Amino acid sequence: MDGDLNNLVQQVRRDILRMVHAVNSGHPGGSLGCVEFFVTLYKRVLKVDDNSDSNDMFILSNGHISPVYYSTLARSGYFKVEELDSFRKIDSRLQGHPTNHDNLPGINISSGSLGQGVSVGLGIALSKKLNNDDSLVYVLTGDGELQEGQNWEAFMYAAAKNIDKIIVTVDLNGQQIDGSTKDVLDIGNLNLKLESFGWKVLEIKDGNSLDEIYEVISGAKDIAFKGKPIVVLMNTVMGNGVDFMMHTHDWHGKAPNDEQLEIALSQNPETIGDY
Repeated sequence: MDGDLNNLVQQVRRDILRMVHAVNSGHPGGSLGCVEFFVTLYKRVLKVDDNSDSNDMFILSNGHISPVYYSTLARSGYFKVEELDSFRKIDSRLQGHPTNHDNLPGINISSGSLGQGVSVGLGIALSKKLNNDDSLVYVLTGDGELQEGQNWEAFMYAAAKNIDKIIVTVDLNGQQIDGSTKDVLDIGNLNLKLESFGWKVLEIKDGNSLDEIYEVISGAKDIAFKGKPIVVLMNTVMGNGVDFMMHTHDWHGKAPNDEQLEIALSQNPETIGDY
């Protein structure tokens, strides 16, 4: 299993790099930083059965990291891998930010206007609670995105209404488009803040470790449905897996040129097959 997942991680990285390079636009940095999370979520965590009315649901709030989302969905059989070649092109279902009006399998909401995913996830989780649905809602949001005030209304509401069918993961890479999150608008000690808001807080110290992600998310599932919403603080490295893209905001929204692409791909050899 681990070998297969590591191979998939490498291939998803290649997909991300080739997608943004092909159209000279997109967001490789955050996408690369979340590859391990997406692979773990879709290959080991989500409970999805086409024959069931009770399925887990995933909401991507920070929609600009769509390359990792699209690649993982395609590599998980939601649509043909070859469709990745249409990323950000005219009339493509794979727009720069996910939209659900084109009926792309796996896309549950349109996202890109930052700060809304937690609220949407809470609405779905509340519906599940009212309907005695024992499945979970997973939301991914970013640390820079938490500068949006709507998140804090959602955090307050969830705890006040005991919405316990939701697991929110915060991608803590410390970077956003204009610089580090500390320099742009420091969000402070999230652990203490979210605990004070009434959430159960867990931490993934290495958000680029498949094993640790699975261990912590599995632990979060074990304590769900007990009256408290759960948030996982996941420490990742922006641009993970490509040495010149790591630890900097420079690659938040910039595509590699031809030479940079070849260097990046050489660091992530093909394991499954490019589209």
